[in-house]
Amino acid sequence: MKIALAHFRVGETDGVSLEIEKWKQVLKQMGHEVLLLAGSEGQVRAHVIAELHYKHPMNEKFVYNAYDKMIDYDSEKEFVDDVVAFADIMEQKIVDFIASESIDLLITHNLLSLGWSLPAGIAFAKALKSTGIPCMALHHNFYWQRDRYLNPTCPTVTEWLETLFPPDLPNVTHVVTNRLYQDELMQHRKLSSAIIPNAFDFNAKVWGKDDCNASLRRDIGVTEDDIIILQATRVTERKTIELGIDTVAELQVQLETLKQRNATLYNGKTLSDRNRLVYILAGMPESSYEYTEKLRIKADNLGIDIRFINPLIDQSRSYFNGQKRYSLWDAYVIADFVTFPSVIEGWGNQLLEAVFAQKPLLIYEYPVYEKDIKKFGFDIVSLGNTHQIEANGLASVNSKNVKAAATKMAQLLTNEDAYTQMVQHNFKIGKMNLSYEALHLLLEPLIEEVKR
Repeated sequence: MKIALAHFRVGETDGVSLEIEKWKQVLKQMGHEVLLLAGSEGQVRAHVIAELHYKHPMNEKFVYNAYDKMIDYDSEKEFVDDVVAFADIMEQKIVDFIASESIDLLITHNLLSLGWSLPAGIAFAKALKSTGIPCMALHHNFYWQRDRYLNPTCPTVTEWLETLFPPDLPNVTHVVTNRLYQDELMQHRKLSSAIIPNAFDFNAKVWGKDDCNASLRRDIGVTEDDIIILQATRVTERKTIELGIDTVAELQVQLETLKQRNATLYNGKTLSDRNRLVYILAGMPESSYEYTEKLRIKADNLGIDIRFINPLIDQSRSYFNGQKRYSLWDAYVIADFVTFPSVIEGWGNQLLEAVFAQKPLLIYEYPVYEKDIKKFGFDIVSLGNTHQIEANGLASVNSKNVKAAATKMAQLLTNEDAYTQMVQHNFKIGKMNLSYEALHLLLEPLIEEVKR
């Protein structure tokens, strides 16, 4: 079959782009021809529809007027006409792409669930109706899970959300990443769905230090002696990175005590004043300016050395304007520990990445982790499963949980056997349950069903 994978963007380091690349590889291994359709192509080749771009100026205007305040239009009709006209342009390009490339199956990622682009929802729904092409709509998130989409500025936007995200069409098979979302989709839209969790290529060459990433520590201003804690997700509010900052701050206190005892790190080095604790944030900055500033201020107040290194990170290694760009995987290579404190996730790519990279992991036990992932038996450092939002808008967890988590992190960082045992245990579990082979076994019967 000739299959097209569609999303706002591909070839970047956000979770959906990374998951699309995995699906692409597995589908090709299954013998299918795979094309990418997106608003931007990042570091991979794709058929680009400019109107589908995640940050297209027109769509950003639509988003603000639909969900925040109607300021650019004198009436609802004027707004609706503008959105539909933009969607019509996109629809024709989608139909032309399907016809010119003789696409047999369209697989959309989040285009028909999130509500970020109303024109995309309209355009893809119309294109699916007019062409009748089989579609597998994968939903990583839903609009009703985001506060921003819950109070539209006009009735038509509400109608679009309730009928198009996702649409109930005979040629569309719905797919979600977890059981919670399966239940939600049935509850909100009375639509059944298949479950396909995230996966990883556990047969790939394990990431390691090489001639390329040997300079990454130097380029971000840290030494070989420094202890690196990595946050690999995008920098955005729902990743609740502030929980990581709280824990790293407590870890710093614990390590200072261990320095007085001349403790030895898991890598054989003696813990001393040469070992700075550095928290690096490698993901794309997609939060509000206010949130990023809150993180900077919080880290500064707690004495945490925090580095936003995304300008040096891309989906794959490259050079841009003469400057070396490292892959996200290179950031894992230099890390000693990984934090993943999100309070909400559709699944959790960074969890699998840390498992593959054989790095210990700090997590907040978000709902999908508890319902779909915890059963596998990963050995992690936990912040628990309850949090609260403080007056400044940042999340927090019980201070006892933070201290206990930091204590366990310090123990692992100063115990080679415990560190190694944990990461090897997790790798084995990941390979057994969440590999490309597992994805293949789930995709094969689903594609056969869609074809019928």
